[in-house]
Amino acid sequence: MDKLFYERLKTLKILYAEDEEGIRTNIAASLRYYTKEVIEAENGKVALALYHKEKPDIVITDILMPIMTGIELAKIIRKEDESTPIVIISAHTDKEYLLNVVNLHLEQYIVKPVNLNDLMDALSRCLNRISKTHTIVYELPCGYHYNFDHKHLTYQGELIHVNKKEAIFLELLLHNKQRIVTYEELQVQVWQDDVMTDSALRSLVRNLRKKLPKDFITNLSGVGYRFEMC
Repeated sequence: MDKLFYERLKTLKILYAEDEEGIRTNIAASLRYYTKEVIEAENGKVALALYHKEKPDIVITDILMPIMTGIELAKIIRKEDESTPIVIISAHTDKEYLLNVVNLHLEQYIVKPVNLNDLMDALSRCLNRISKTHTIVYELPCGYHYNFDHKHLTYQGELIHVNKKEAIFLELLLHNKQRIVTYEELQVQVWQDDVMTDSALRSLVRNLRKKLPKDFITNLSGVGYRFEMC
């Protein structure tokens, strides 16, 4: 999985329904590490109420739960919503269960025990579906948002124009928040076949800093630039 995949995951809200508390706690913890928010439900009825209240980006549900099963939950959701990705988790591989969900347009059917690779594969499929129906906007610190698909930077809903080089520069820093982006990387990624002069780089950074909060972009002399959290 590439860095953009993990950046996209950080924008997602997931509803996870599972009646076994131990399993639910462990999987929810794994999901929280990669995503924006995880909402837990102990059965299908609670999950349905949370689905209507929280409007999650993805629904992940076990099949066999008390009060309302995962299949019943998925069928109700699909009657009113054909686009939200749904992932089914079950201890069963019987044809009876598979036939019950074949028309629900699921992203994935995962058989327990669930591992991290299963979850990442399912989330990748979900992201593919989401990207076809709406753009994903990244929440930045201090009230800023950035839309990678449309290259739009906004502050409190107001659009801030960025040119092509500024957008690529900003995305590089956002994708590498934990480290310095070197001058060599900027040459390859931002300037590509053109020559990156010192004055051109300083001009780009100066103009972009005017569009962002103070100290958003910091420089390590002789090395490169990095993105600082507010």
